Amino acid sequence: MSFLAGHWLWLYLAVGALLAAYVVVAARRRVYAARLSSTSVLASVLPRRPQWWRRHVPAALLLLTLAGLVFSLARPARAERVPRERATIVLAIDVSNSMAATDIAPTRLEAAKQGAEAFVDRLPPRINLGLVAFAGSATVLVPASTDRESVRAGIRGLQLGPATAIGEGVFASLQAITTTSRRLSDAGQSPPPAAVVLLSDGETTRGRPNSQAIDAAKRAHVPVDTIAYGTPGGTLDVGGQEVPVPVNEQALHEIADRTDGSYHRAASGDELRSVYRSLGSSIGYRTEYREVTTWFLGLSLALGFAAAATSLAFTSRLP
Repeated sequence: MSFLAGHWLWLYLAVGALLAAYVVVAARRRVYAARLSSTSVLASVLPRRPQWWRRHVPAALLLLTLAGLVFSLARPARAERVPRERATIVLAIDVSNSMAATDIAPTRLEAAKQGAEAFVDRLPPRINLGLVAFAGSATVLVPASTDRESVRAGIRGLQLGPATAIGEGVFASLQAITTTSRRLSDAGQSPPPAAVVLLSDGETTRGRPNSQAIDAAKRAHVPVDTIAYGTPGGTLDVGGQEVPVPVNEQALHEIADRTDGSYHRAASGDELRSVYRSLGSSIGYRTEYREVTTWFLGLSLALGFAAAATSLAFTSRLP
């Protein structure tokens, strides 16, 4: 629960002061009555089973009414997840040979495909989504659009290749975003916000360095969310020999940090799907606060009517 006008909550101090004053007055009234009357006289005047609560219920309801009105003045609001109307997301997936490692069953690449398809399903339908694959070079497999089936087909058709060019993957993603923005501008629409979601398990061995890609993403104001996929002990069978292919977390962490993106680490298929769910929620949806003032205002009015009714019933006067 949030408040759009939280400064009104200071009025609870006044409500608390009224409660304290009521308690003090009630206590003094009992002391005063005891001083003026003897015990025998009080016993003859008071009913056999004194219903002390009749005197306090109207006051309690009145205090609750005031508390509810203060709460309403603060304009309470609840957070709701609302799909983004427009955005351009490019999914960049590493398809270098190291993605054939089996430290994540059945292989890193196959598990990555499953997670990527789950990510596609999670995004709101109006978001433009594109697909880039990179190994020694980068290719825009699917231009950013709302055509989800093309992206799914592109993910299923990913093939391994030699070397790793993370920087080229970022540049290709930025180019895909620029192309989509121009297309929308030509159609009379303003370019929507954009982001890159990049998954890789290695470090750049070919193409432009990561530093150049980072600078380009910063100039374009496009955050790059990175996923380090794999385990430190991953190996690849090359000609009968086990070649270590550990995941390079540091390089991917730096890309995310310097482009104002988010860094994630996934060491299993389940973890990758969890990361994609998190990214889908943060990228594809925004949080809006919807006022619920009328609910509490209605409750306060109901309490006010109850205070008046009980006061009339018990004391024949309004509180």
